[in-house]
Amino acid sequence: MENGVKLTNGYHNNHSDISISKNGDLKVKAKDMSNHSTHNGTDETFLNGPNQLLPSTEYTTTLPSGRVKLRVLDKGVASEPPVSVPGLLSRTVARYPDVVAIASRNPDGSWDKSTYREYQQLIRTCAKGFIELGLQKHHAVCILGFNSPQWFISDLAAIHAGGIAAGIYTTNSSEACYHVLDNSQANVVVVQDSNQMEKIRSIWPRLPNLKAAIQWEGEIDPPLENTYTWNQMMKLGAAQPDTKLDEILKSMGINECCTLVYTSGTVGNPKGVMLSHDNLVWEVHALTLQLDNWDPGYESIVSYLPLSHVAAQVVDIYLPLYNAVSIYFADKDALKGSLIKTLQDVQPTRFLGVPRVWEKMYEKMMSISASNGPLKRAIAGWAKQQSLNHHIDRINGIDYVSYSFSLAKFLVLKRVKAALGFSRCRLFVTAAAPLSADIKKYFLSLDIPLMDVFGMSEVSGAHTLSTIKAFNLDSVGKILNGVETKIDNPELNNGHGEICLRGRHVFMGYLGEVKKTEEAIDEEGWLHSGDVGTTDVNGFLSITGRIKELLITAGGENVAPVAIEQQLKSELPFISNAMVVGDRKKYLSVLLSFQTEIDPETGAPIDKLNSESLRWLASLGSSATTVTEILSQNEETVMKAINDGIVKANRAAISNAQKVQKFKILPVDFSINTGELGPTMKIKRNVVAAKYEDIIESMYKV
Repeated sequence: MENGVKLTNGYHNNHSDISISKNGDLKVKAKDMSNHSTHNGTDETFLNGPNQLLPSTEYTTTLPSGRVKLRVLDKGVASEPPVSVPGLLSRTVARYPDVVAIASRNPDGSWDKSTYREYQQLIRTCAKGFIELGLQKHHAVCILGFNSPQWFISDLAAIHAGGIAAGIYTTNSSEACYHVLDNSQANVVVVQDSNQMEKIRSIWPRLPNLKAAIQWEGEIDPPLENTYTWNQMMKLGAAQPDTKLDEILKSMGINECCTLVYTSGTVGNPKGVMLSHDNLVWEVHALTLQLDNWDPGYESIVSYLPLSHVAAQVVDIYLPLYNAVSIYFADKDALKGSLIKTLQDVQPTRFLGVPRVWEKMYEKMMSISASNGPLKRAIAGWAKQQSLNHHIDRINGIDYVSYSFSLAKFLVLKRVKAALGFSRCRLFVTAAAPLSADIKKYFLSLDIPLMDVFGMSEVSGAHTLSTIKAFNLDSVGKILNGVETKIDNPELNNGHGEICLRGRHVFMGYLGEVKKTEEAIDEEGWLHSGDVGTTDVNGFLSITGRIKELLITAGGENVAPVAIEQQLKSELPFISNAMVVGDRKKYLSVLLSFQTEIDPETGAPIDKLNSESLRWLASLGSSATTVTEILSQNEETVMKAINDGIVKANRAAISNAQKVQKFKILPVDFSINTGELGPTMKIKRNVVAAKYEDIIESMYKV
């Protein structure tokens, strides 16, 4: 009991049966809990040892064993009683034990499904395995692999066992993996396959805290001491009594760290963002209320975005846990082209895409449209215009469904959405980076309104969110109920200033980084985001730049490059990436990369141009089929067309200093694999600037 509020707990004893699934993985099936007693006749499970708020006088900490005060208010969304992650799982299992929780592909193409009751038992079994292998409280379990049941189970099992879950990006080098494992004092690492295990082998001698490594795909070859297959670990856990796990759950503090999310590390080593149980559970509580209209047992999502990023964890792990959503795992080559097949099979009810995913869909749809005959294009064009008109009217406050829009949906749009895998989808979200207004309008014309989200790891995911009842094309959504926003020093820049955030979703601190934590969170509890923006009278937040990305020209003018880059890409739709440069220079220039084909094995861009680029070049009379040919031929018509696009984009500039004067075409597109893009497809500007230093300097030679 804390301040008169009884808190829920994920503690109970289950016996289980062990079996092997079609794909060879061990399955632990929980006994029937349908007659399990509940508290006061409600569906919330209250068992021995309720969770507790451990004593604390501070709102921040940088210690893995630290705890913080919670910003629980007297009323409103922020007054929701705190719940632990195990407590949230127990509550959902009590309410929806037989709803499918997770589903992955068997070799024969069928789905291997586990209910929420079975999911909880798998998590508890895994937690006991981790404890037996040496996981200590407040030490990490690091997870290195593509989205899978094993990723989710390991994450939640680490938390149940009193440890801290920490994801590692699959593209990380051995040294980058070392930093996370060392910084988090990891006792256990869980990897997908032999390639990832090899990274761990090479750095293990320098990791004194690491006691066990577990591999969930294939055999470990050659075997190494303290390495285990997934089935070996699960059998070990199934053989253990519940005693140790239950004692840990009894002692768990809701205001302790349960998850580490590592920043992208564009400057220096990645920082470990410490998130408490309350951070994550309250965040999904606020999101659930903002999104409303949840239908437990009907909802489904497809998990495919990197789980080391906070957005994927919140959307794929915690929102489903809160709302009994079924999670279907995409193939590991989802971002190389197989995602659409999974979407078509699952037809999810909610979908999150980073801008590059929406851009790729747009490019594919444009390619299909270009191959259609005149009549089909005319009908599709009419239908898209009806949809665009309808949604623009909604943005402008006219909530009326016309007969022509209804007819367009029936004849065309519902078929398009079904082909994309969106026939049941009621929410489409874009997050992690800006998406151009033109692409948003295109999807509006398909009756796919994209809802913007603004957030960061340090606020456990989202701080703003657009909804179908409140969205526009220029903002990143409305501020969540229960949180606070402040624009710092707006009078210095025409109402624009640094966006500062406060609420129960603000992180605990950076692990082991006292100074950086103090720089991020001020004495009044405001988190300084580093983003520049403004709010309007309707509560919409707009991002206009980022302090660290601002270019300061030789004339002293501050320039936010992202908006300029979006304008350039709008005028030059065949361009994949644009990066504006010009810090401390007399004028701005831009690096441009063409849209090219992707190597299906590595995911890296190749020299061959894609269909969008080829169509554009053909319209100019160019026969070039590769970037190399564009650069070697240096055709006047091509260069003039690019320059004309830049001139058009410059018309939107608010001053001459914000106009782009020169450009260079790069020999290869950006990608995650080659290091120019981060996991959420944001440009790593320092990496690009260093890689193409000579090309950049050539644009400023007299």
